[in-house]
Amino acid sequence: MKTILAATLITLMACSKPSLTDEQQVLALTLLAEARGEGVQGMEAVAMVVRQRMTNRSQTAKQVCLAPKQFSAWNGRSKTDLEYLWRSPAAPDAVEVVRRFGELDPAVIGHADHYCTVRITPYWALDQKPVAVIGNHKFYRLKD
Repeated sequence: MKTILAATLITLMACSKPSLTDEQQVLALTLLAEARGEGVQGMEAVAMVVRQRMTNRSQTAKQVCLAPKQFSAWNGRSKTDLEYLWRSPAAPDAVEVVRRFGELDPAVIGHADHYCTVRITPYWALDQKPVAVIGNHKFYRLKD
Protein backbone atom coordinates (compact mmCIF):
# COMPACT_ATOMS: atom_id res chain seq x y z
CA MET A 1 0.00 0.00 0.00
CA LYS A 2 2.83 2.41 0.86
CA THR A 3 4.40 1.72 -2.53
CA ILE A 4 1.16 2.60 -4.34
CA LEU A 5 0.77 5.82 -2.35
CA ALA A 6 4.37 6.83 -3.00
CA ALA A 7 4.02 6.10 -6.72
CA THR A 8 0.80 8.12 -6.87
CA LEU A 9 2.43 11.06 -5.09
CA ILE A 10 5.44 11.00 -7.43
CA THR A 11 3.14 10.87 -10.47
CA LEU A 12 1.07 13.82 -9.20
CA MET A 13 4.20 15.84 -8.52
CA ALA A 14 5.58 15.11 -11.98
CA CYS A 15 2.32 16.09 -13.70
CA SER A 16 1.70 19.34 -11.84
CA LYS A 17 3.08 22.66 -12.89
CA PRO A 18 5.80 23.76 -10.46
CA SER A 19 5.51 26.94 -8.42
CA LEU A 20 7.40 29.31 -10.70
CA THR A 21 6.85 32.85 -11.91
CA ASP A 22 5.58 33.29 -15.47
CA GLU A 23 9.10 34.22 -16.59
CA GLN A 24 10.57 31.11 -14.93
CA GLN A 25 7.89 28.90 -16.50
CA VAL A 26 8.74 30.19 -19.98
CA LEU A 27 12.44 29.52 -19.36
CA ALA A 28 11.81 26.04 -17.93
CA LEU A 29 9.54 25.12 -20.85
CA THR A 30 12.22 26.36 -23.24
CA LEU A 31 14.84 24.17 -21.56
CA LEU A 32 12.52 21.16 -21.63
CA ALA A 33 11.58 21.67 -25.27
CA GLU A 34 15.13 22.28 -26.42
CA ALA A 35 17.24 20.02 -24.20
CA ARG A 36 15.19 17.66 -22.04
CA GLY A 37 17.12 14.69 -23.42
CA GLU A 38 20.50 16.28 -22.67
CA GLY A 39 20.46 16.06 -18.88
CA VAL A 40 21.18 18.86 -16.44
CA GLN A 41 24.43 19.87 -18.16
CA GLY A 42 22.68 20.25 -21.52
CA MET A 43 19.81 22.25 -20.04
CA GLU A 44 22.32 24.45 -18.20
CA ALA A 45 24.14 25.10 -21.48
CA VAL A 46 20.91 26.20 -23.20
CA ALA A 47 20.09 28.37 -20.18
CA MET A 48 23.53 29.98 -20.49
CA VAL A 49 22.76 30.83 -24.13
CA VAL A 50 19.60 32.55 -22.90
CA ARG A 51 21.67 34.47 -20.30
CA GLN A 52 24.18 35.53 -22.93
CA ARG A 53 21.40 36.74 -25.23
CA MET A 54 19.89 38.66 -22.31
CA THR A 55 23.21 40.49 -21.97
CA ASN A 56 23.68 40.99 -25.71
CA ARG A 57 20.14 42.26 -26.30
CA SER A 58 19.28 43.90 -22.95
CA GLN A 59 16.18 41.69 -22.70
CA THR A 60 14.56 39.51 -20.06
CA ALA A 61 14.73 35.72 -20.23
CA LYS A 62 11.10 35.61 -21.33
CA GLN A 63 11.73 38.13 -24.12
CA VAL A 64 14.72 36.10 -25.32
CA CYS A 65 12.82 32.80 -25.24
CA LEU A 66 9.70 34.12 -26.96
CA ALA A 67 11.47 36.17 -29.64
CA PRO A 68 10.27 35.06 -33.08
CA LYS A 69 12.20 32.21 -34.69
CA GLN A 70 14.74 31.92 -31.86
CA PHE A 71 13.64 28.70 -30.14
CA SER A 72 11.69 26.39 -32.41
CA ALA A 73 9.54 25.09 -29.56
CA TRP A 74 7.79 28.47 -29.41
CA ASN A 75 7.24 28.94 -33.16
CA GLY A 76 3.47 29.27 -33.41
CA ARG A 77 2.95 27.84 -29.92
CA SER A 78 1.85 29.16 -26.55
CA LYS A 79 2.57 28.11 -22.98
CA THR A 80 -0.63 26.08 -23.04
CA ASP A 81 0.63 24.15 -26.07
CA LEU A 82 3.78 23.20 -24.16
CA GLU A 83 2.14 22.25 -20.84
CA TYR A 84 2.67 18.54 -21.65
CA LEU A 85 6.38 19.09 -21.00
CA TRP A 86 5.73 19.37 -17.25
CA ARG A 87 5.09 15.61 -17.33
CA SER A 88 8.58 14.91 -18.69
CA PRO A 89 10.96 13.02 -16.41
CA ALA A 90 13.37 15.93 -16.97
CA ALA A 91 10.92 18.56 -15.62
CA PRO A 92 12.33 18.56 -12.05
CA ASP A 93 15.83 19.07 -13.46
CA ALA A 94 14.66 21.98 -15.61
CA VAL A 95 13.01 23.60 -12.59
CA GLU A 96 16.24 23.16 -10.61
CA VAL A 97 18.27 24.78 -13.43
CA VAL A 98 15.82 27.69 -13.56
CA ARG A 99 16.07 28.19 -9.80
CA ARG A 100 19.91 28.44 -10.18
CA PHE A 101 19.70 30.52 -13.38
CA GLY A 102 21.32 33.58 -11.80
CA GLU A 103 24.36 31.52 -10.82
CA LEU A 104 25.03 30.12 -14.31
CA ASP A 105 28.07 31.60 -16.04
CA PRO A 106 28.01 31.80 -19.86
CA ALA A 107 31.83 31.70 -19.82
CA VAL A 108 31.45 27.93 -19.35
CA ILE A 109 30.18 27.74 -22.95
CA GLY A 110 32.52 30.41 -24.32
CA HIS A 111 29.79 33.08 -24.09
CA ALA A 112 27.91 31.31 -26.87
CA ASP A 113 24.72 33.01 -28.02
CA HIS A 114 23.59 30.34 -30.50
CA TYR A 115 23.48 26.56 -30.65
CA CYS A 116 22.24 23.74 -32.82
CA THR A 117 22.23 19.98 -32.88
CA VAL A 118 25.50 18.32 -33.88
CA ARG A 119 23.67 16.66 -36.80
CA ILE A 120 23.24 19.87 -38.78
CA THR A 121 25.04 23.07 -39.67
CA PRO A 122 22.57 25.91 -40.21
CA TYR A 123 23.28 28.71 -42.66
CA TRP A 124 24.29 31.05 -39.81
CA ALA A 125 27.03 28.62 -38.70
CA LEU A 126 28.55 27.78 -42.08
CA ASP A 127 31.71 29.86 -41.57
CA GLN A 128 31.79 29.55 -37.77
CA LYS A 129 33.62 27.24 -35.38
CA PRO A 130 31.80 26.00 -32.30
CA VAL A 131 33.12 27.42 -29.02
CA ALA A 132 31.74 24.38 -27.16
CA VAL A 133 30.12 21.02 -27.77
CA ILE A 134 27.96 19.62 -25.00
CA GLY A 135 26.04 16.43 -25.56
CA ASN A 136 24.23 16.68 -28.88
CA HIS A 137 24.55 20.46 -29.21
CA LYS A 138 27.21 22.69 -30.76
CA PHE A 139 27.51 26.19 -29.30
CA TYR A 140 28.57 29.30 -31.22
CA ARG A 141 29.39 32.89 -30.32
CA LEU A 142 28.15 35.00 -33.21
CA LYS A 143 28.05 38.42 -31.53
CA ASP A 144 31.23 40.00 -30.18
